[in-house]
Amino acid sequence: MMEENWKQRTELLLGEEKAERLSRAHVLVVGLGGVGAYAAEMLCRAGVGRLTLVDADTVQPTNINRQLPALHSTIGQSKVEVLAARFKDINPEVELRTLPVYLKDENIPALLDNNLFNFIVDAIDTISPKCFLISEAMKRHIKIISSMGAGAKSDITQVRFANLWDTYHCGLSKAVRKRLQKMGIRRDLPVVFSTEQADPKAVLLTEDERNKKSTCGTVSYMPAVFGCYLAEYVIRRL
Repeated sequence: MMEENWKQRTELLLGEEKAERLSRAHVLVVGLGGVGAYAAEMLCRAGVGRLTLVDADTVQPTNINRQLPALHSTIGQSKVEVLAARFKDINPEVELRTLPVYLKDENIPALLDNNLFNFIVDAIDTISPKCFLISEAMKRHIKIISSMGAGAKSDITQVRFANLWDTYHCGLSKAVRKRLQKMGIRRDLPVVFSTEQADPKAVLLTEDERNKKSTCGTVSYMPAVFGCYLAEYVIRRL
């Protein structure tokens, strides 16, 4: 019974030819926090054949309320390694490349030039590498979808797909738009965002987190929903 086709239900819905297309695809997922890890797992469970996972972080106790790799037993472990082991257990045939590095402006071009990606999922929450990844993907005509801010929000009925330039009530979207405009970029960018006003009481200024000026309150389901939206967008277009 173990050898039953675990992709059977996906093939029943999409058809064998489309499922085969997913098995030939290579997707880059950058950022494996609350949003990105769920996006990556949904891609893996849908049968995407090659995944490159990028995140330098280790699991912290404050991740447990919302992040897929975060358990008390995984505190201190590399997020990419925890997820790689999990994904191999889901699909033993998946081709995985794990990069436990912070993507910086200088190492993004090499990553994109040395791999043939069919799609990029951007779940980075730091402005500079996020915008540089978007810019370099656009230069190379690689399809990309970006996650905007899921923090300080709790109403999943307000999560939407949109063009970055049409988003509102989202501080991350605003910051990304400003930075891209400074870089001379005004091209359409598909994003996932929430139309909900962020709760100002849920935002805390911080000095102890790398590259972050503030940290936001979050609830278990919200980043996961963003991740599922990202995965759906990619799967339907592959």
